[in-house]
Amino acid sequence: MSQPIIPGSAFVPHQSVADWAACCLETLDMSAVDARLLADSLVQTSLWGIDSHGIARLPHYLERISRGSIKARPAVSVKETGPATAQLHADQGHGIVIGHRAAALAADLARRSGVGVVGVSDSSHCGAMALYTRPAARTGLIAIAFTHADAMAAPHGGTRAFFGTNPIAIAFPRAGHEPACLDMATTSIPFNRVINARREGHPLPSGVAYDETGKLTTDAQAARSLTPLGGADYGHKGYGLALMIDLLCGPLNANPWGPTISNMFTALDEPRRLGAFFLMLDPMRFAGGPMLAETVERIARALAGEPGSPLMPGDPEVNEEVVRRAKGIPIEPVLAQQMREWSNRLKVGNLPEALGTAC
Repeated sequence: MSQPIIPGSAFVPHQSVADWAACCLETLDMSAVDARLLADSLVQTSLWGIDSHGIARLPHYLERISRGSIKARPAVSVKETGPATAQLHADQGHGIVIGHRAAALAADLARRSGVGVVGVSDSSHCGAMALYTRPAARTGLIAIAFTHADAMAAPHGGTRAFFGTNPIAIAFPRAGHEPACLDMATTSIPFNRVINARREGHPLPSGVAYDETGKLTTDAQAARSLTPLGGADYGHKGYGLALMIDLLCGPLNANPWGPTISNMFTALDEPRRLGAFFLMLDPMRFAGGPMLAETVERIARALAGEPGSPLMPGDPEVNEEVVRRAKGIPIEPVLAQQMREWSNRLKVGNLPEALGTAC
């Protein structure tokens, strides 16, 4: 779901934002291929309207790369551990670059063996998980992806942060359309939305965050933990999912878990050591495989005929992309200032014109 546009935001052509971001990343010694992949992934996320994980995260990534807690050129290693399984050691590389590589490996295993499962160790924040499931589903695979994060969410029955937002994404091929794609946090909102609200000075929705005393708050500055999906009353569902996803991404891959993971926004000099878990299926190995994409499309049409015309998961993002490709990506005022500062700091001269000149 797209977030509200902050007054004073500049709408900037998406390609100019991607070109500027890639230049910044190359200046910090990321390879041209990896820099372009990361920049395009962030811009794609913004085009979908997922501003919590889009280009707004680039200043944070630039800071971590400059400090060395994310390596610009990691020594990534892969070990195939069976006919359908592999472990990717990320060597503290950027999570989005690593995520694309791990997803591609899982997809290759699935085409060979019917199923592909890849665990990721020693990585960093890998952005929106739809970045990895949508491309695989476009090729006809069923794609499932998980990751975890440091303590941001309260467990059901508690109020202090323990688990991360621990998202899940599942994508199915759909005939004639973009895949059906669920991509969601196991909390009421992503914590990056809190960060954006703090940066721009706007309130949070009600019922999504606790303050340090354990009371619900809409004050982004006071927020200390998020409610699990389902809120204070029905959060056992989000809490249970968060726990299981943490086990898949953390202990299974020899990574830290819950509150033992270093903080994303305060421990900027410490590597994150995050994990991820990718599972791809070849539907042609199952009875319904040959007609699966067509069936998904029939379900979409049936839903559209129901009262309220429900959309398939992922369709709102596809619709938003059409709007933003024409109108531009909204860059909020403080983010624009951060981009000007990074242009000045890195001496990168192709800052989009709509954002003014570097400081």
